[in-house]
Amino acid sequence: MIEAGPVTPPLVNIANGLTVARIVLVPVMVAALVASDGTHAGWLIAACIAFCVASVTDLYDGKLARSRNLVTPFGQVADPIADKALTGAALLGLSWFDLLPWWVTVVMLTREIGVTMLRFWVIRHGVIPASRGGKLKTLLQVFAIAWYLLPLPGLLGALGPWIMGAAVIVTVVTGADYVLRALTLRRTSPRALARRAARLRAAEATTIAEATTIAEATTIAEATTIAEATTTAEATTTADATSTADDTTIAEDTTTAEVTATADGERT
Repeated sequence: MIEAGPVTPPLVNIANGLTVARIVLVPVMVAALVASDGTHAGWLIAACIAFCVASVTDLYDGKLARSRNLVTPFGQVADPIADKALTGAALLGLSWFDLLPWWVTVVMLTREIGVTMLRFWVIRHGVIPASRGGKLKTLLQVFAIAWYLLPLPGLLGALGPWIMGAAVIVTVVTGADYVLRALTLRRTSPRALARRAARLRAAEATTIAEATTIAEATTIAEATTIAEATTTAEATTTADATSTADDTTIAEDTTTAEVTATADGERT
């Protein structure tokens, strides 16, 4: 019996449809915000509605993709892009019309861009799952941005900075937590452990090779020393033998001369 392989989900599905809808709603929200010029209540409400509807799609597209096995490469790439585009466009628009301080926008966008870069940095080691802090951050950001988009009067409008302040704090804290988890993942992932083990084996092999080289060099040096000592000893022995032979020859010549002189004396 042939077992069926894993079923590849279709590209066109409800989860991807919600993601695309969120991307389409980004320019709609921006257009309404620009039309409001930061002051027209009707257009501000329209921008807020577009933002809220897009945010709701963010809550459901991931759940539907996982529960119905509709996870696709397109969705994995498009979903975070849609999130960053929606939040970034809303924050930039609010700051452009002086409805939100620029430093708030800079802090939040820096965190979002930094987290995205960290995801790519650790992608070969694994995926960092979303934490409760990250979900709280998203929820606070949505509430804060919607609150700033709505032209709320009096005390209701005064609550906006407090909600945004809480969102900024959680954004910074969760960003720092994400950095720590990314560093931990790069140190403890199976890929990182395998590479560390390979480096240790390479270092051990290098140490063994260096030790072998030193031993061979020492052996060669000792052999050379012994050979030189042997050559010196042989040369010394040869010189001594030559000197002895010369002394013997001189002695023999002297004896011969003496004998000859004696014989000549006797004849005389």
